[in-house]
Amino acid sequence: MTRLSICVFCGAREGARPAYGAAADRLGEGIARAGWRLVYGAGDVGLMGRCARAAQAEGGELLGVIPQHLVGRETRADMGDTRIVTETMHERKKVMFMNCDAIALLPGGGGSLDELFEVLTWRQLGLHTKPVVLIDVDGYWRPLIALLEHVVAEGFAGDDLSGGYTVVPDVDAALDALRAARPRRHDEAV
Repeated sequence: MTRLSICVFCGAREGARPAYGAAADRLGEGIARAGWRLVYGAGDVGLMGRCARAAQAEGGELLGVIPQHLVGRETRADMGDTRIVTETMHERKKVMFMNCDAIALLPGGGGSLDELFEVLTWRQLGLHTKPVVLIDVDGYWRPLIALLEHVVAEGFAGDDLSGGYTVVPDVDAALDALRAARPRRHDEAV
């Protein structure tokens, strides 16, 4: 049986608060301890690197996906994971998504937002039902959550958007939400 794979979208920077790095460490550890595989952007920088190193330290399985133009800029050879090198950022997102059963979002920047909005849009269009969990570390995602609520309130989306993600306050709640969602393995028939 294939283990569950959790894709983590997060920053390639550490961010301004120590709580962000601590959350990345805790998520990586939690994914490994649950026996799940971490699917991530293959970088060893920022929150992405912290999450991966924490999972690796706990004996977790990693699948890193990185576009060719970032090899050497964001990766080390000793990360010990299975690595897929793609031609483009768009292909990277697709490969990460196709190899996961659920998505967790830690604090991040434009790339993390791009990844999130793509999977939310695909979910709105009925292209998947994978759980999407936003981890609101120290209220980081509150402005985004308010914007998403505004989009729905103004009639540009409906329950298909607001019901497409779960917001949790911390990593422990995220791990609980992922367990409770019982995501279908990516290799199981729908």
